[in-house]
Amino acid sequence: LSPSSFRPVYWLGNETLRVSAALFAENRRRLCKELKAKDGVVPQSVVVLQGGEQKQRYCTDTDLLFRQESFFHWAFGVTEPDCYGAIDVNSGKSILFVLKLPESYATWMGEIFPKEHFKEKYAVDEVQYTCDIVDVLSNLRPSTLLTLRGQNTDSGSICREASFEGISRKRELILHSVAMQSRSIDVLICDFCCAQSVLFPFFLPYSLFQHYCYNKGGMRHTSYTCICGTGNNSSILHYGHAGAPNDKTIMDGDMCLFDMGGEYYCYSSDITCSFPANGKFTTDQRAMYEAKSLSAFVEGVKWTDMHHLADRVHLKELVKISILIGCVEDMLKITTSQMFGQSDSESRRRKHSPVQRLAEYEHRAQSANPAQSCFINNQVLARFRGFGGVRVEENIAVTADGIEVLTCVPRTVEEIEKF
Repeated sequence: LSPSSFRPVYWLGNETLRVSAALFAENRRRLCKELKAKDGVVPQSVVVLQGGEQKQRYCTDTDLLFRQESFFHWAFGVTEPDCYGAIDVNSGKSILFVLKLPESYATWMGEIFPKEHFKEKYAVDEVQYTCDIVDVLSNLRPSTLLTLRGQNTDSGSICREASFEGISRKRELILHSVAMQSRSIDVLICDFCCAQSVLFPFFLPYSLFQHYCYNKGGMRHTSYTCICGTGNNSSILHYGHAGAPNDKTIMDGDMCLFDMGGEYYCYSSDITCSFPANGKFTTDQRAMYEAKSLSAFVEGVKWTDMHHLADRVHLKELVKISILIGCVEDMLKITTSQMFGQSDSESRRRKHSPVQRLAEYEHRAQSANPAQSCFINNQVLARFRGFGGVRVEENIAVTADGIEVLTCVPRTVEEIEKF
């Protein structure tokens, strides 16, 4: 690009996404607008955010793979570690603080860039060194520093408040609630095709997806630990953790449940595909796959209402394939679906989340109490013991006009078998 037409973008070449620095300038503008409209935010307030730190593996000098802190990334789009950012709420002026590196850095780590490089790269108004942050903030004469501190309702973890030697001005913690609201309507999903391969038997799946994301999409991170459940392991919601590390060999005839997402520039996707390892559904696998619920979300509908609707659909489908017998309305009264679906704790966790999963079905044969057991056809259920489960998850955008499915993978039985 010529200097006159240059616009700062994040881009890793080939067919990867181009993300303009203008996105983050718009995020800062929206944040300031929301703060100025918020009761309790006094004039001449300044937002101060701290980016993620580069850390080492335990007591070694081996760096952990750095990933930027999400709020800081949302506001500045900065990829480097150990930075701070300030935003004057009244004027919207942005200041990025970067490390002042010693000369020895160039020998070990590469070129040392001047402040002007970062100003151009991230389209901020001013760049200063972190060692000067106290003096720079003092010159702004802020009435209050708005710092980030709040709890993640899913994990219970606390956002770390910006901290540095010399910070002593009056601080307000109102920023977290406003920033959360601002981030929740910021939608950008990575447009890539989830790797849904027809697998050969006796293949270990733990490297497939990470290789695909890095090789095809320039994604150095995955969104979360991949869940590669096959056979009975596909009934475990978060299979794939260190205690169960995706190490079961895929066998001919297995159903595979791959719950995976790539992360590009701190934006993540979350996709789940279920398919037979050998590329051909059995009669029972097809029946179970098609028993999932595909309920449409619309703007303003509560997550809990959608969950109850999914329960109803699941029960109707289980009656169709004779695992359950009886009246669905009676089953709902005694929550029979909990024997074959999400646990109560999982439901509570998910109801706080944005719309991430359009449909989910988990087959988990649990011991039933007498009020529930009367609905269970044990003869048919025995055929499915050890089956595991089927789960399909989409990334969708909910608008006033309906939904847009952003996931690009084969979904129907016919599409999967053809693929």
